[in-house]
Amino acid sequence: MSDEVSPATVLRAPAAEVPPVVDSAPALVECAAALAAGEGPIAVDAERAGSYRYTQRAYLLQFHRRGAGTWLVDPIAIADWAPLAEVLTGPEWVLHAASQDLPGLAEVGLAPASLFDTELAGRLLNLDRVGLSAMTEQFLGVALAKSHSAADWSRRPLPDAWLTYAALDVELLLELRDHLVAELAEAGRLDWAEQEFEFVRNTPPAGPQPGRWRRVKGLKARSPRALAVARELWRARDDLARAMDRTPSKILPDPVIAAAAAKPPTTYVEMMALPGMDKQPADRRGRWWAAIERALALPGADLPPGREPSDEPPNPRSWDRISPALAIRYEQVRTALTEHCENLAIPRENLVAPRVVRDVVWRLGGGTEPVVEPADVAVVARELAAAGARPWQIELVAEVIAQGLVVAAQAPVEAKPTDE
Repeated sequence: MSDEVSPATVLRAPAAEVPPVVDSAPALVECAAALAAGEGPIAVDAERAGSYRYTQRAYLLQFHRRGAGTWLVDPIAIADWAPLAEVLTGPEWVLHAASQDLPGLAEVGLAPASLFDTELAGRLLNLDRVGLSAMTEQFLGVALAKSHSAADWSRRPLPDAWLTYAALDVELLLELRDHLVAELAEAGRLDWAEQEFEFVRNTPPAGPQPGRWRRVKGLKARSPRALAVARELWRARDDLARAMDRTPSKILPDPVIAAAAAKPPTTYVEMMALPGMDKQPADRRGRWWAAIERALALPGADLPPGREPSDEPPNPRSWDRISPALAIRYEQVRTALTEHCENLAIPRENLVAPRVVRDVVWRLGGGTEPVVEPADVAVVARELAAAGARPWQIELVAEVIAQGLVVAAQAPVEAKPTDE
């Protein structure tokens, strides 16, 4: 008997005919009535156009419920979501990578009372692959064609092939959920998952980030004046991208901004010599030059600092310069948590977020004198909760972190480089 595994069947069409897109008030009422008549959880998905548009708004919403079939809704064409919002308020939503889709759904007034995230469930089960197609292949024996995942969903009309892809994205979610519930229950991790789903559901959208301009790819400049050039170009690009509803990188590529900051041009001719600037449309060049001129004219007091001001603890990479003992404690905690995760068979970032570990160790492991007694587990638990850890995480890691904060006074250990 051969040990070879047959390749999974790739599902290319839904069980039923792809429905017409709901793009009117009467059609939405019909959709809502059908979903209300169905039973059980509702599979939900949203298609965005993040690689093409400035916003992360949804350009197609998909719903599937047992007894109701699949429904595709065009959010651009719908003004009043009340009929659908009423139906969706009670049932559990099933999404894959919910944190990506919930903001776009909330933008049109749709929010779940409870949810099940199939991707997050896969992570808690320590699956090697947690993409939707990989998970349907593992649990249902069929893979999904993912050829349109990065398409421009703002396009109208949407091609039939894209609508087929969108329908398939929700058709198997409910069956996949049922398998994952059983797996989580058998592993004793269903309560973990429920706490994580609630955390995702209640996490508000990210607020404004004034320092986003510092994330320009390739930006290595550190002088305040050079950083001012990068900031003003980024702001000018962002304003234009928002007005045009286009992805900023398609307006002015990051490497052009990074090159301008690396050697700030002092004349229009020098700006035009920057790599990639000659490809910019003529009507935009004046905008970019005006931004550079603003940066060059800023008084010293208005220049950005070399590093972004922050109330958060510094990057652990710098802790050995701040306090070698603190760096040692951090490394001990990381090592202990890594071993704990291996024993539990769970990714370390899902057991406890690196940011949470950093915050707790910074607060409890500070100072220059070695800690020779275990920290109070209750104190560690309180700090973990304050940093955003969930109860199941606290139960599993509080004692490990408390023990990891101990440093033998008589045998100092050299701090190791960290990868966080």
